Amino acid sequence: MKGPRPVNLPGIRARLRLAAALTLLPLLALTACGSGDTDGTAVAGAQASPAPTDDPVTAVRKVDSAAALLPAAVRKAGTLRVGSSIGFPPGAYYPNGTDKAPAGQDIDLADAVAKVLGVKLERQDASFETILPALGSGKYDFGTGNFGVTGDRLKTIDFVTYINDGQGFAVKKGNTELTSKVTDLTRLCGLTIGTGAGTTFEATLTAQKGVCAKAGKKPYDVKVYSENAATLAALQQGRIDVIMSTINGLRYQAAQPASQTTFLGEFHRLDVGFAFKKGSPLTKAFQAAVNELIKDGTYGRILKKWGTSASAIDTSRINPPEHA
Repeated sequence: MKGPRPVNLPGIRARLRLAAALTLLPLLALTACGSGDTDGTAVAGAQASPAPTDDPVTAVRKVDSAAALLPAAVRKAGTLRVGSSIGFPPGAYYPNGTDKAPAGQDIDLADAVAKVLGVKLERQDASFETILPALGSGKYDFGTGNFGVTGDRLKTIDFVTYINDGQGFAVKKGNTELTSKVTDLTRLCGLTIGTGAGTTFEATLTAQKGVCAKAGKKPYDVKVYSENAATLAALQQGRIDVIMSTINGLRYQAAQPASQTTFLGEFHRLDVGFAFKKGSPLTKAFQAAVNELIKDGTYGRILKKWGTSASAIDTSRINPPEHA
């Protein structure tokens, strides 16, 4: 379809907000350890601008046995539509907050899978909370956005796993109320927690909100934001006391030399996967593609690039049960 490209005002505003948030957390090149990698290497590419220059995806080639698992119509069309939630590094973000191509672990992994399957991706930016519902309507063939595999989501969504991440907490550097790992939500009683809309974090906080009353304490308050940048800005401005978000994202932020946040550790691990509508015929092909990337070493190189090697999986699974 030809003609002028429509102006995506929500997308532009989101990127401007991301750029503003990144000025609150100057992200410089990281030269020290702190990613949680088990091999003791420094976080590779731990900066918001520019993105790492190494490109493990370039050498990826089509694998016929994996591509053969795609439906014939997809192989003929040669394209897949992906709804992509762009937030902050290392998952997916815009370097410098610009409208250039997004970068990040999720971007690299999706692109590598597409190359194994011999298809092109038509990537559409979307807010995190809108992607899963849109899969059922057929708007996207699959979605990315660090979607954790939970029992509730498995009722309507199929997943192909590609990493093990999960839930964690962070506070503004210098916070004196929370200084150590949060293993029990009663430690948050009386505080204001910021988190993302439609996330497992929001679901966990909502489901467990009664723990403070049971402990005879003042309940915690939850503020929900549609964008990670807005959550981060709220923390820096003192409108929330703590952020609940992804382990890798919060660890990444806190590892920056000029960081203004402190990571409070892992709370709950979750498998993370590409998301599909229930019964999608694409899952076996995607699983085979991820396992090909693990086998040939591309997967490990992508995770090393983004400092997330500690979250590597040994094999991709379709719809694994939620971690206890």
